[in-house]
Amino acid sequence: MPENARLPVVVVAGLHGGQRRRAVDELLNGRAGAVVLHHDLGDAPRGIVRRELRDARSRFGHAEIPLTNDCPCCALREDLLPELARIADAGQYGLAVVELWGGSDPHPAAELIAGGEVDGRRMHEVVELAGVVTAVDPLRVTGDLSVPDDLAEHGLHTAPDDTRTRAETLAHQVEYATVLAVPRAGREDDTPERRSGLAMLRQLHPTARTVRLGTGELIRAALGGFDVAAARDRVDPALALLPQEREEAGVATLVWERRRPLHPTRFYEALELLVPAAQRSRGRFWLANRPDQMLAWDAAGANLAVEECGPWLASVPDAAWDLYPPARTAAAALDWHPAHGDRVQRLSFTAEGLDAHGLTELLDSCLLTDAELAAGEPGWKTLPDAFEELLDPVS
Repeated sequence: MPENARLPVVVVAGLHGGQRRRAVDELLNGRAGAVVLHHDLGDAPRGIVRRELRDARSRFGHAEIPLTNDCPCCALREDLLPELARIADAGQYGLAVVELWGGSDPHPAAELIAGGEVDGRRMHEVVELAGVVTAVDPLRVTGDLSVPDDLAEHGLHTAPDDTRTRAETLAHQVEYATVLAVPRAGREDDTPERRSGLAMLRQLHPTARTVRLGTGELIRAALGGFDVAAARDRVDPALALLPQEREEAGVATLVWERRRPLHPTRFYEALELLVPAAQRSRGRFWLANRPDQMLAWDAAGANLAVEECGPWLASVPDAAWDLYPPARTAAAALDWHPAHGDRVQRLSFTAEGLDAHGLTELLDSCLLTDAELAAGEPGWKTLPDAFEELLDPVS
């Protein structure tokens, strides 16, 4: 590498191990002077991470790293970053490919590589995060997004207390990456199942670039650059632009947007029908009894996470808006409503065979009626807090 040039780094994630390894090999063989770093978390539940490096000629750099505080991100910070800095300083390689463990979310790894620090040096001074790729098998997408299996059931968890499911892991891997690598298919492989899987990927992440393995497209797409801040905003529930309504190959996306508040009890009772209604659903919403609190909805398979993600800016004094990032205040301004400010129900549902009409009717039935709305915030706040246990679990 030229003196003072930064080492380009590509992160490759993927729950589907065969496709992930194919993508990594294609990057390794498609660029002279490439090296692959992989941290095997198979023994993470026993407190050990195994690191391996390989280039086009051999495997080397074997090491066992203790898993500090049962934290895989800590292992990455303490071993991956120094290794990347060492490789960059040596100048022997022109590309580093970081192959993540199957159950790993690429978001924390990308943030570490772009914003971490080693021996007083910021990582962005020595490396450049050139791309984040998720390798995925379209034939398995819908099935994996439909089951409640935990990662631990398949040996893909990253720590003893990792309770994530395959569905939520796959959804987050797909939605964070800017490049999706899928196997190349011949004419005989152009099946309804494959078309449906590709449609699911396009609707989950419409702005991602989908490339076919084995065509030479991957290396160019993977080195196209990666904006960490933009990716962070894209998956932030307070800012996320949800997919547009679409129907293709039997897969459909519904975007439900309303301004009225949700009745907490009716909405809670509807969860048992809403969550399984789609392979993937996400967005932000507000409850009548919590008018100041933005809530995030994140569901995949049979698993739902509802989390607080800060206040609606309508509840914040004007003088305090400067305390929030410009992207947050701009999003609030764009969403502004004369009566409700930036408070909005905005949820997207993507599924094979989606019943959009029935789902819309069910969601609309959970909104406050005209009589309930007329009670105003003082009356809304007296409604039973059906979400209290879900939002504030006993530790």
